[in-house]
Amino acid sequence: MTTDEPLRPAARVEIHPDPETLAVTVAGALLGRIAEAQEAGREVHVALTGGTIADLVHREVARHHSGDVPDVRPVDWDRVHVWWGDERFVETGSPERNARQAREAFLDEVGASHVHEVPASDQVADAEAAAASYSETVREHGSGEFDVVMLGVGPDGHVASLFPGHPALEVDDRIAVAVHDSPKPPPDRVSLTFSALNRARSVWFLVSGEGKAEAVARALADSGSLHDTPARGVLGREETIWFLDTPAASAL
Repeated sequence: MTTDEPLRPAARVEIHPDPETLAVTVAGALLGRIAEAQEAGREVHVALTGGTIADLVHREVARHHSGDVPDVRPVDWDRVHVWWGDERFVETGSPERNARQAREAFLDEVGASHVHEVPASDQVADAEAAAASYSETVREHGSGEFDVVMLGVGPDGHVASLFPGHPALEVDDRIAVAVHDSPKPPPDRVSLTFSALNRARSVWFLVSGEGKAEAVARALADSGSLHDTPARGVLGREETIWFLDTPAASAL
């Protein structure tokens, strides 16, 4: 974000009783947002996240697509560009890859054709090369901003693969950055930078579980350090929503 842009709206919090209800809500909101943009004639750019809650959301999207839930406006997945906020730098077939998780949960089923993956460790020499390649893909196929960026939050307050006290927090002149010595395995990753993540109309945080409650409270506090809680560093241009289950909201 730059100092001369309009002030971004404050984050809003939605609390749901359990992870399943949270996932149903987010999936419905995502499909509605995509349909709305497509009805306005726009291609849509969505950045996904990984993890347990994301997997529940993805499977709920697939359930809508299968026709089990008939009350959603149709989405043309051939006009949706799919990205990731971060990726583990592992081999293409590794179950640790966020892209593989999303493909298995819903992308292959819905027929998404504009899926922009971060290069894997068996495709490029190192995480730096993967970050450079992904940045170039964003430049070539991106729209200049994401319609929705979905993010998880770690118990330490990290977001994407931007960890507390990590040098990647300081990078503001690149779209994506290599991350080494991650405190959470695997050690090598690629992450969008704060400057890239903040080029979003909407930012949605998806957080479940009491183990993340303290990090959520720090992220939403009136004051605090970005270096201690990187999740404080991302806000949507038009909206920021924290989708929480009751345990994740227990410290608010």
